Amino acid sequence: MAAGSRLVRMISYIATTGDARRAEIAQDTDSLGGKILRMNLDGTIPNDNPFANSYVYSYGHRNPQGLAWDEAGQLYESEHGDSAHDELNKIDPGKNYGWPEIQGDEQKADMVKPLIHSGENTWAPSGMAYFDGKLYFAALRGEALKSYDEKNGKLTNIITGSGRIRDVFVDEKFLYFISNNTDGRGNPDEKDDKLYRLPLSQLNMP
Repeated sequence: MAAGSRLVRMISYIATTGDARRAEIAQDTDSLGGKILRMNLDGTIPNDNPFANSYVYSYGHRNPQGLAWDEAGQLYESEHGDSAHDELNKIDPGKNYGWPEIQGDEQKADMVKPLIHSGENTWAPSGMAYFDGKLYFAALRGEALKSYDEKNGKLTNIITGSGRIRDVFVDEKFLYFISNNTDGRGNPDEKDDKLYRLPLSQLNMP
């Protein structure tokens, strides 16, 4: 884990909340729904949060899922769209990520577009990890483990054929991921669900 990531996690908690099918609350900074929240370890509000006396760190989210930090402590997030237009976002404090005012490539003043989105397809992204310049994210509906390189904009399927994938973790030598085929939406075999560990050296990660 990078030093910046350790610092963020040592001094605060980050949590995600969906809009609970009330899309309008994602734009309401007085509501905790449709947000990324930040709090001190004792549950109090950090003095440097972007909104005074508020846990809200960023807003305009529909259903945020995975979180990951790069070496510098930059936060990234994966998010379910409204049946499609799932997103990866680069999260900065106080920013408005648009839901339900914009989605996909739509633009509006003072609202942030995603780094990448699924268009009319559905990934149903879940857990996410950062390693060596790439974001790795699990896809439930998309039934894959994907990587995204922000520098060149390349999206790659790293793992397929294991069904619904819930979460991912990457360290210096291995990539770990968890299948989630017994949640009532997958097609499990008799040994599901599983935790997989794969050597990074054996993966095709361009």
